[in-house]
Amino acid sequence: MKIHLKPSLLPVAALLLATALAASAARAADQPETTAIKFSDPAKPGTLRITLAMGAIKVTGADTAELTVRTDLVPEPTKPRADGMRVLSESTTFSLTEKDNIVMLEADQEMNSGGRESTFAITIPRSTSVVIRNSLGGEIEVSDITGNIEIKSLNGEVTLTNVTAGALVETMNGGITAHVRALSEGKPLSFTSMNGEIALDVPADTKANVRLRTQNGAILTDFDDQTLVTKTESVRGHRKPGHITVNFGAKETNTSEIHDAVREAVRVGIEAAHEAASAMREAAMAAREAAQEARNQQAETQAGGPIAPLPPVPPLPPMTGGKLVSGTLNGGGAEIRATAMNGDVILRKAK
Repeated sequence: MKIHLKPSLLPVAALLLATALAASAARAADQPETTAIKFSDPAKPGTLRITLAMGAIKVTGADTAELTVRTDLVPEPTKPRADGMRVLSESTTFSLTEKDNIVMLEADQEMNSGGRESTFAITIPRSTSVVIRNSLGGEIEVSDITGNIEIKSLNGEVTLTNVTAGALVETMNGGITAHVRALSEGKPLSFTSMNGEIALDVPADTKANVRLRTQNGAILTDFDDQTLVTKTESVRGHRKPGHITVNFGAKETNTSEIHDAVREAVRVGIEAAHEAASAMREAAMAAREAAQEARNQQAETQAGGPIAPLPPVPPLPPMTGGKLVSGTLNGGGAEIRATAMNGDVILRKAK
């Protein structure tokens, strides 16, 4: 039996076919892209350096000889175009290069992608060291590696799982969770968050020197007082212009008034910390937008000229005051330090 389409139905069929093809192309564009690269000397531990403007990062160690990147972005072309043209405009791509056993992954795509976060799932050899700079935000996960870890992020949760080497983690807004499989002598752990909880899980037999500090929060542990021997002290901050001074006259106040005044001082301090963090976020955004504008102007006026780099992650402001707990775990050993401005600090036995 033959089916004959009426002429009036041909435009409709063509439209349906075009829609289906467009949807298929869109689905294909959304499929993650996988790119692989090898270290120049696989016999030696390598380093992965990630510089990202905005996006989620998941790094996993595995028994592999190469590094693979799976992402919703497309890799930057490494070969010149067939027509000899150079692309001057910014694109939503990333670059992946290797030199001297250091792999560099860079992506600054958020300005031209409507603020859409990219995602990177990266598999690396277990012995690789990892250095991450996430300028604007996104969750970061690193697991199952034996190399050193250094992370600096502005916004987003940071999670470390089954790590055994040294770690330095700093974030402005977001909690930090670290599941430590083992500590190594001479490989310190340092965690700092302005706004967020810090939770550290370590084996029950861990030998460490600990220094835990929080400005507005509690310091908690499930280790008994014989295993974790500590002393607690209050840390007085330096007096600066604009500080809050509460004067109590013995004849003019009572205990409830003192408590109310202290609570108010703490409340004002927390609000000031949040305002400082918000101001730093806005300053970072403004700096990056200005740098992006300069990059675009250079692209228009200097064909092939150098491109202005985007600013780095802003440093965390110094912290003063709060509560400090220091001591030894199972007699002492590797260094563990954790500092939070607004949030609890938790040291617990790994399950």
